[in-house]
Amino acid sequence: MDLPSTTLTQAVEALAGLPGVGRRTALRLALHLLKEPSAEVLNLSESLRRLATDIHFCRICHCVSDGEVCPICSSPKRNPAIVCVVENVQDVMAIENTQQYTGLYHVLGGVISPIDGVGIRDLNIESLLQRVKTGDPAPVEEVILALPTTMEGDTTNFYLNKQLQPLGVKVTMIARGVSIGDNLEYTDEITLGRSILNRVPFEA
Repeated sequence: MDLPSTTLTQAVEALAGLPGVGRRTALRLALHLLKEPSAEVLNLSESLRRLATDIHFCRICHCVSDGEVCPICSSPKRNPAIVCVVENVQDVMAIENTQQYTGLYHVLGGVISPIDGVGIRDLNIESLLQRVKTGDPAPVEEVILALPTTMEGDTTNFYLNKQLQPLGVKVTMIARGVSIGDNLEYTDEITLGRSILNRVPFEA
């Protein structure tokens, strides 16, 4: 559709680039912003700018952070001997919402998926192996594999287990209370919490 303003068109195109936002929804959002006070729109704009320029990724677990090390990795209340491996930041948030896990995390940034062009080198796998090998920042006794129960997730689980076993660390996986094919971020908190608590030894 042709819009009467080039600026509005550009805003709609930018919003339509977001996941799950079609052109009609983008137009509705843009027109809503036009009716808002300028200060609120500018505040939104500044927040998005800071999202692009000020966000860091934790040097230890690769989760989003305002500094070099995220609050979870720097918390004295967490158990650094247990590391839960997840696909993405959303999974960290999902597990944290269960309030059942007190260890640390390692965000892979995806799962092995040749069909999507995602290989081993594209993921934060080497840094995980180094954490276990060197015990930096703390010795790791257990690695929990909490990846999606999909073919790609299982492939990644299998590869990680193969790499971790020679390092003498205990490898477990979350109990299959999570349905096959489900992503953690869509799993209810009770089921996910029980899956973490009732984790089992990894079996290839």
